[in-house]
Amino acid sequence: MLRYRESLGLLPVVRARRRGARHRQFSAADLEAVAFGLAIEQRYDVSPAALAFGLRVLTDPTARAQIAELGRKVGRIRPLPAMAMDFEKERALRLLGNPPGGFPPRERPKDTGVL
Repeated sequence: MLRYRESLGLLPVVRARRRGARHRQFSAADLEAVAFGLAIEQRYDVSPAALAFGLRVLTDPTARAQIAELGRKVGRIRPLPAMAMDFEKERALRLLGNPPGGFPPRERPKDTGVL
């Protein structure tokens, strides 16, 4: 069971093994992490694979964004109110130095006659 959890990424990163060592030696911290993972699985009634996927969602921005989008599509996550989206758009434009109405027209460089 520990090898399975290790393969899922539910154990701390393996330290360098001694040459010729066939078995990993678990520290107290490793075993504490396993116990904590087991407690989470029991409390929320999830499998080790589901817990590993939860960790991936927390650490992978692309997975997080896609899961959030799915949550909005199925109604589990409410979409941001339109006013909040408008506020964020105007804030971003201000930070970029552009007026709220959009991007200013590009100015052409003046011809100085020097090449």
